[in-house]
Amino acid sequence: MKFRRKAEPTQEPAAATDGDPTPVDAPTEGGSTPPSTQTGSGPFDESEVAGDGVERVDLGSLLVRPTPGRELRLQVDEPTGTVQAVMLAGPDGALEFQAFAAPRNGDLWSTVRPQIAADIARRGGTTTEREGRFGTELLCQVPVQRPDGTAATQPSRIIGINGERWMLRASLLGRPAVEPDSSGEWEDALAQVVVRRGSEAMPVGEPLTVVLPEQARRVN
Repeated sequence: MKFRRKAEPTQEPAAATDGDPTPVDAPTEGGSTPPSTQTGSGPFDESEVAGDGVERVDLGSLLVRPTPGRELRLQVDEPTGTVQAVMLAGPDGALEFQAFAAPRNGDLWSTVRPQIAADIARRGGTTTEREGRFGTELLCQVPVQRPDGTAATQPSRIIGINGERWMLRASLLGRPAVEPDSSGEWEDALAQVVVRRGSEAMPVGEPLTVVLPEQARRVN
């Protein structure tokens, strides 16, 4: 799989909430871990795929299975070296995704979804909810400016998936955004993503750390 580092900042709104103090997701002391909210069809928690022998690119909080015909791109803040987003890019579109800390057995996506819609509305865009493979998602139309200064509208689909103390948020761009009923291969790629949450307490909505693999560190 090819790697590419991108310095441009991501355009999608963050998952963290505004206003009220941020709650902290702390490990539960004693007792057994409640069952995962995953259905077995992916995306997966790391505990669900341990020892399965599948080759994946280790990005710290995200384990990404190589996908034929798609390039793995990492959006990096060059001054700090922090990875801000992970993207699979192909000739007809792209899939950008990031994982966030969430409450145990909670539904962070239901909280974040209206916040994303409100943020897009403030930017002059529109959102429509639809029921897709992973549940309720957002179809978005966001005004953007082309490099030549002219105005345009960028369509996207934003998907949120609740896991075991994490939420995975994904944005589909290009053809899979405008033709959601024909985007099965892109959805399959999302379903193969594995999240490594870790056991430490974190504020709800805080992004899980993504790290550069050795292959990407050698790219200038």
